Amino acid sequence: MESMNKVGLVCCSNGQKLEYKGDIDKLVGVLEDNGHEVIVGEYIYERDGISSGKPEERACQLMGYFSDENVAEIFDISGGDIANEILPYLDYDKIRESNVRLWGYSDLTTVINALYSMTGKESVLYQVKNLVWDNSGLQIRRFFDNDIYEFDYCFCQGKAMNGVVVGGNIRCLLKLAGTKYFPDMNEKILFLEALSGGEPQLRTYFAQLYAMGVLEAVNGILLGTFTEYQKENDVDALMDIVKDYVDVRMPIVKTEEIGHGKLSKALIIGKEYSFG
Repeated sequence: MESMNKVGLVCCSNGQKLEYKGDIDKLVGVLEDNGHEVIVGEYIYERDGISSGKPEERACQLMGYFSDENVAEIFDISGGDIANEILPYLDYDKIRESNVRLWGYSDLTTVINALYSMTGKESVLYQVKNLVWDNSGLQIRRFFDNDIYEFDYCFCQGKAMNGVVVGGNIRCLLKLAGTKYFPDMNEKILFLEALSGGEPQLRTYFAQLYAMGVLEAVNGILLGTFTEYQKENDVDALMDIVKDYVDVRMPIVKTEEIGHGKLSKALIIGKEYSFG
């Protein structure tokens, strides 16, 4: 893990249930034990319904961290459905000028890709609660030894690809379709993963990406874990779906080390990667 001191915890998507407080307190303890001052945001736990606060309030909390020159990293500990509510309330000029970096996964795909689209800023696709969800201690060692960025992969099609990586959770990425927040896909590497969804859902998602011209524009596709689908199906079955929508010349890489698993590694959205 890169050297840092002051970090902030936020919840841009669904509010955390009070029953998760033990995990969050434990996470704060792990970060503090490793020399980091942790600021826990005001809008963390569910209030009325699923939200920890109004979209404007959650966005203001996030902007407060981006504007604080003493904060090095922002860790979003949420997931769910409502992170895209905050996008109209963010100050992208201030975010562009900030040296602070955002971490998050799943529904935070919407925010991370919006930040790249609007500012060119890198963010980290990673759930920091993995540090306490993984009881083995491996994630803690990886995190603080800076080993969470290296992951194994194999080519399912093609032999090499390079480009700036965009994407994340396939369902959540598609929430940005038709908006100014959707990334320019030309010559990018498109990363996709999913927690839920069987074959009907995956076909729907890939059909939409195909109809949007995304699968022709990118330099290659990086597939992470498709948790629900891969419980009952192997990688060949997944590739049969993908290849129905992708040209035979399109490079496709598969990794089992990035996604929703407790041992998932990190991917930097907005960074140039080379494979092969």
